[in-house]
Amino acid sequence: MKIWGFVFVILFLSSTCFAQRRLYTKTGSITFFSKTTVENIQASNNKVFSIWDIASSRIEFSALMKGFEFEKALMQEHFNENYIESDKYPKATFTGVIENGNDIALGIDKSYNLKVTGALTMHGVTKQISTLATIKVNKGVVSASTNFSVLLSDYNIKVPSLVTDNINKKIDISVNIPAFIAQK
Repeated sequence: MKIWGFVFVILFLSSTCFAQRRLYTKTGSITFFSKTTVENIQASNNKVFSIWDIASSRIEFSALMKGFEFEKALMQEHFNENYIESDKYPKATFTGVIENGNDIALGIDKSYNLKVTGALTMHGVTKQISTLATIKVNKGVVSASTNFSVLLSDYNIKVPSLVTDNINKKIDISVNIPAFIAQK
C-alpha cells in the first residue's frame, strides 16, 4: 500500500509541475491609439491569444486584425480595407522572450518589471522590438501588461496624403493580460 501511495504522490506532483509549465489566455487585449490635432483614433481587440512557456521564458501573442473594434464603423472599415489590409494580412503576431523570466516566482505575490524582446509581425513585415513589461502575481493570478510604440512606416502601412494629418505616424500600443490560465 505504501508503494501505491508513493506512486500517487509522484504522479500528482508531476502532473502539477507539467500543468504549470505553460500559461495561456484567449482573452488578452491590445489597444492602439493615434493622437493628432485633427482626430484621435483608438481601437481595441479583446480576443488576443497568448501562451507563455515558463521554463524557456518564451512568450507568444496572436491577434486577428479584424478583431479590432473602433468607435466609428467607417474607421474600422478603412483600417481593415485600406491600411492594414486584413484580408491579405489577417493577424499580427509577437514571438519573444521574457528576459530574466526565471526570476518570476509564481507562488509569491509580487510585481516584476522585466524586459521582453522579440519579433513583431504585422502587415507582412517582421521587426525586432524590445519593451518593458509588468508581470504581477496576486493570489495565484498571473497578469501582464506593457506599452510601446511602432512607426507605421516600419510595417509598410501607408496613409493616403488626403488624410495624412488625421493619423499619427507613431502608434501607441497597450497590451493587457488580466489573467493567464495554466495549460493542462
